Amino acid sequence: MTRLTSCPDADTVAARAAAHVQRELAQARERRGVAHLGLSGGGTPELTYRRLGEDPQALAQTEIWFADERCVPPQDEQSNYRLAAATLLEPAGIPQQLIHRMQGELGLARGAEQYEAELLAGTTPAADGVPVLDVIVLGIGPDGHIASLFPGARTLDAGQGALCLGVSDSPKPPPERITLSLAVLRAARGCLLLATGASKADAVAAMLGEQTPHVPASLLRRERLTVILDDAAGSLQAAPR
Repeated sequence: MTRLTSCPDADTVAARAAAHVQRELAQARERRGVAHLGLSGGGTPELTYRRLGEDPQALAQTEIWFADERCVPPQDEQSNYRLAAATLLEPAGIPQQLIHRMQGELGLARGAEQYEAELLAGTTPAADGVPVLDVIVLGIGPDGHIASLFPGARTLDAGQGALCLGVSDSPKPPPERITLSLAVLRAARGCLLLATGASKADAVAAMLGEQTPHVPASLLRRERLTVILDDAAGSLQAAPR
């Protein structure tokens, strides 16, 4: 069952989320000697990243991965890496050898192929061959999208063998992106989904309802999903299933 926490405001969401990530990473290091953290872009996770960046020791021995990236250079204002670097990676002093950046500047096909190979080389796969990250931080769009998996997109039907996908028709600019597949998101030991603001209320309610490709967030494994939101984003929520 989905674990859901409602907070009064975005700052409290960030504090709770940062503490959750730190606990999950500590458990992963204790059990396996290394932790694997997946990051998303967008405005919602930014406060959480800033909180995490204040405690570098909590991120020791943590490999950093990305859930998606826009096909732009890393210094571009639209780059998810640029946001993570400024708010988390640089303040926490994460060594470059632990940061696995999606190379959006390679284009969607080459970038996805390169990242899939890096995932396979840098993680321990499950029995079905899908790489397993310890925790992936996700936002949710007003349309219910996660990473760069959009409602009704063909990428949602990619199957277990597809790990990293190129997206050529994102409904949000820029149209070309790279994203982890639904199989990789579902294989993670935990996904942390963050939502703040009234504009996300409909998406949150839909996510907690019936599973449907029209709401990609609803397709996450609910027994491995933690949702932390503010009161505005949770104002229309139904009971988690």
